[in-house]
Amino acid sequence: MDTKELLKKVRKIEIKTRRLSDNIFGGEYHSTFKGRGMTFSEVRQYQYGDDVRSIDWNVTARYNEPFVKVFEEERELTMMLMADVSGSELFGTLNQFKKEIITEISATLAFSALQNNDKVGLILFTDEVELFIPPKKGKSHVLRIIRELLEFQPKSNKTDVAEALKFLTNVMKKKAIVFVLSDFVAEDYDNTLRIVGNKHDVTGIRIYDEKEEYIPNLGMIQVQDAESGKIQLVNTSSRQVRHQYWRYHAERVDYFKDSFNKAGCGTLDCRVDESYVKKLLGYFKRRG
Repeated sequence: MDTKELLKKVRKIEIKTRRLSDNIFGGEYHSTFKGRGMTFSEVRQYQYGDDVRSIDWNVTARYNEPFVKVFEEERELTMMLMADVSGSELFGTLNQFKKEIITEISATLAFSALQNNDKVGLILFTDEVELFIPPKKGKSHVLRIIRELLEFQPKSNKTDVAEALKFLTNVMKKKAIVFVLSDFVAEDYDNTLRIVGNKHDVTGIRIYDEKEEYIPNLGMIQVQDAESGKIQLVNTSSRQVRHQYWRYHAERVDYFKDSFNKAGCGTLDCRVDESYVKKLLGYFKRRG
């Protein structure tokens, strides 16, 4: 992808996702993800209805009239976006590839954080951490994240969610808001997720395509595993084969939901042909 085409794509993503974050998600994000606590702001004269417990008795005694302490929420937070860039994300039978949806959702979340003056960082992972961008503030930083999501070329096609979560625990010492975006066609990450969930506010966003849920009856077809590269013939006219495929997919979905629920983390399912806007907004409202 040349520079001109890349900038054009970044601008298109920015316009679409920033409008969403400004008009829809900004307020929901602010109310859903709270700051670390309350910090002292100022002292002002007591007004009718003020909580008497907030009276500053030292200032009140000095001026011989009641004054109260005013506190405000300590807003600064850190958001970490963890995006799966393995081979299976380059799949989509309808409107878009899974990778494109991951990019749009990540950009929307990043601009929502930007609007609230929060830091945003990025981890791109396969079966290893391919790229780490430390959390920072600012529009130029968010645009860099979008550029990486659009053009980054991973070294591996495989997936290891646990490895990415272990990396997160090593680089993020303070509590962060964490969004893990993947199709979660993976195993053995439940124990690591439980450790991460004890420290961070984690949400798993599962991106999937309708055709991944089942195999239609197409007779004998040749298929290739996007992550291993293995090619084999599959007899899709066999009811047993179709059922085994459906069962494998259902087990991965159940494992995803069970793992996140047991770790005290949130989950969200987004199909590539459905509106992720409604899904995200509904999730924020439920949490708020």
